[in-house]
Amino acid sequence: MDQTTVPAGYMRNAQGHLVPLELVKPIDQERDRLVRELVALAKDLNARLVAGKSKMFGDVAAFVELSAEQYGVKRGGTKGNITLPTYDGAFKLQIATAENVTFDERLQAAKTLIDECINEWAKGSRPEIMVLVQQAFQTDKEGNLNVGRILGLRRLEIADPRWQEAMKAISESVQVIGTKQYVRLYERVGDSDRYVPIALDMVAV
Repeated sequence: MDQTTVPAGYMRNAQGHLVPLELVKPIDQERDRLVRELVALAKDLNARLVAGKSKMFGDVAAFVELSAEQYGVKRGGTKGNITLPTYDGAFKLQIATAENVTFDERLQAAKTLIDECINEWAKGSRPEIMVLVQQAFQTDKEGNLNVGRILGLRRLEIADPRWQEAMKAISESVQVIGTKQYVRLYERVGDSDRYVPIALDMVAV
């Protein structure tokens, strides 16, 4: 809400009405002042984070190109992860690329084949596999499938041809709909081999 048009001696309320200051309780005035002060701080921090992230990605990309040129290598694309340590190993920077994965209609064919196997095995003694399959195809509150659990089914050693065909359908149904890059910085703990992250989000600091 634009507060620049509020005349002196007034405050604008949530309904957009101008209220004389003498009618606004002191505690409401103090709350308004405090929140605006902290919002200004948050916006400043946000702008600095955006600028810092842009500089990190840009500088790392330039360094990687420089390093590649030293060996006559031509890089292409953005896929892959990069780790850059300091010379003494006290710090390291990582650029990680995460893929946003979904499934196409072939997943339903895989689910049908898996259901056939499960229905037949229900007469036998494979309850643990039945539970794994049921959990794998559960959706979250937004109706999204858990990609990791579904892909994890491929690690089960099951020789049934229908299962094998289902696993093939799952693999072929994977669609990468986008990628996102993350920058993470770490500091080594003393002389150990353990690194702790330098927190850049407010929840972690």
